[in-house]
Amino acid sequence: MTTEELIALSDNNIMDTYRRFPIVLVKGSGAKVWDSDGKEYLDFVAGIAVCSLGHSHPAVVEAIKKQAEILTHVSNLYYIKPQIGLAGLLVENSFADKVFFCNSGAEANEAAIKLARKYAHENMDRKYEIITMEESFHGRTLATVTATGQEKFQKGFAPLPEGFKYVPFNDLPALESAITDKTCGIMVEPIQAEGGIRIPDDHYLQGVRKICDDMGLLLILDEIQTGMGRTGTLFAYENYGVEPDIMTLAKAMGNGFPVGAMLATDKIASAFVPGNHASTFGGNPLAMAAGLAVMDALLNDGVLENCEKLGAYFLERLDELRKDHSIIKEVRGKGLLIGMELSVEGDDIVKECMNRGVLINCTCGNILRFVPPLIITEEDIDRVVGVLDEVMGD
Repeated sequence: MTTEELIALSDNNIMDTYRRFPIVLVKGSGAKVWDSDGKEYLDFVAGIAVCSLGHSHPAVVEAIKKQAEILTHVSNLYYIKPQIGLAGLLVENSFADKVFFCNSGAEANEAAIKLARKYAHENMDRKYEIITMEESFHGRTLATVTATGQEKFQKGFAPLPEGFKYVPFNDLPALESAITDKTCGIMVEPIQAEGGIRIPDDHYLQGVRKICDDMGLLLILDEIQTGMGRTGTLFAYENYGVEPDIMTLAKAMGNGFPVGAMLATDKIASAFVPGNHASTFGGNPLAMAAGLAVMDALLNDGVLENCEKLGAYFLERLDELRKDHSIIKEVRGKGLLIGMELSVEGDDIVKECMNRGVLINCTCGNILRFVPPLIITEEDIDRVVGVLDEVMGD
């Protein structure tokens, strides 16, 4: 079947919820993917920060294959050995005492919102309001799209659930002034990824933590995109000297296998009792096997160190590019979560890079987003910078 025929079938049978590029990706290995015509691409999208170990990472593939031969699924009515193992690793390497497993970032954030409200209902005089940030992104379910501080994602879905309020990111006075007698928590991404790779001031998250402590509020960190090594540490909060009460993870947890998690301290997690929340597929053996392989690689294979080193190199190369091209306004990022703000729309640049065999992404209309596998090399970065230089011209 030709690429054109595959695309026609897709358009005929699949709901129109994505603006897709006209290629069909059929194979991946490391930082490269191939389309149905056999063309090779260097992938600096990585499933939008998902395939952090690269495509078809041997250890993840082997873990899934081995687990599939043993046990693919049982209900959470029973104990699941690989789930116990992954929960232990997450607890051991984070602030948290307890983990809830699900299948995606939106589900993890739904769980966090429910847990915060349940805890507040029982311990904070039934407060329910959660403050989130303008330009944030927390998911597309009704609750998480309402938590998302971008009106464009909410249009057409009214009435939205009540209990959310938005303030500017990186603005502590605005945050403090928005707190009311209904507020139970503050939900924030350590770095706004979908919102344009917006990096907070060094002490912003510490300030948010202090406000929560002073006002008796819960701090929820959405680490769906920043977590699992993306910023050079296992979790982004480690860069800022704070610890949350609740944290959400997904994307890179399974290196492409659907998995999410909501983590919390014992004190907060105790608000959930049997029947309060559940997920049929959450924590299933296959997902947990993938997650265990990912954690092992992140902790033991030098992946975090490579992310930190190559992230600094990439930022340096992109900043050099900025000096040669007036359309580049700013380059910013941490680890291998990097944004390049342009004075023009970025879609045409993304398409031209794709034509030259390099996959990148654009968010917010004018911000090129680079979220490659954390196993990339200097040679990979040099190629991307070279292609960008060609595409941008003089």
